[in-house]
Amino acid sequence: MVFILNQTNTIANKFLAELRDAGIQQDKARFRTNLTRTGEILAYEMSKGLKYEEFEIQTPLGLASINLPQHDLVLGTILRAGLPFHQGFLNIFDDAASLFATAYRKVKKTGAFIINIDHISAPDLNDKTLIMCDTMLATGQSIVQVCKELIAQYDIKELHIAAVIASTEGIAHVRANLPKAKLWICAVDEEMTSKAYIVPGLGDAGDLAFGEKV
Repeated sequence: MVFILNQTNTIANKFLAELRDAGIQQDKARFRTNLTRTGEILAYEMSKGLKYEEFEIQTPLGLASINLPQHDLVLGTILRAGLPFHQGFLNIFDDAASLFATAYRKVKKTGAFIINIDHISAPDLNDKTLIMCDTMLATGQSIVQVCKELIAQYDIKELHIAAVIASTEGIAHVRANLPKAKLWICAVDEEMTSKAYIVPGLGDAGDLAFGEKV
């Protein structure tokens, strides 16, 4: 299953436009806020598919019946670009546990690269619903490698992968390697550069959110 947010016109289009806008995105605080907003919107959409049970709530004047979500969620992200996007999910699923992974591209002399995973800090994921939040799903290699390591260690109940912008190649790579994962994407772009940056994309999300790395 692949859900693409901007296939329907909503206020999310404004936040996506500002994330892509080369002038507006120079405001780091605004850029981070818009990443968080897109995370909140995707989390809301995702919440429609959770398991619910009916509960009675005591009000000052009586009892009110309401259906409440019962999924046991863990929210994961890959440092550092994914942090504001992850925060949007955490704002909505505020009782969820969190997982953090560090991964980077190791570029060879040929220009090709491999993904190195330094560290994964995770709670017990057995029988949990894992939502991995990755701002840009370019080749899909990082998210697939992290998820495969987690699947090898834990019996994960459900796997969801969320991204602000994905390439068609990245979506295809995830679906081929993680066929049971559900994808939640704000927008899909067709092209990538030779260095695996999404076009038109929005640039380097980590640098725009937190400053250029050296």
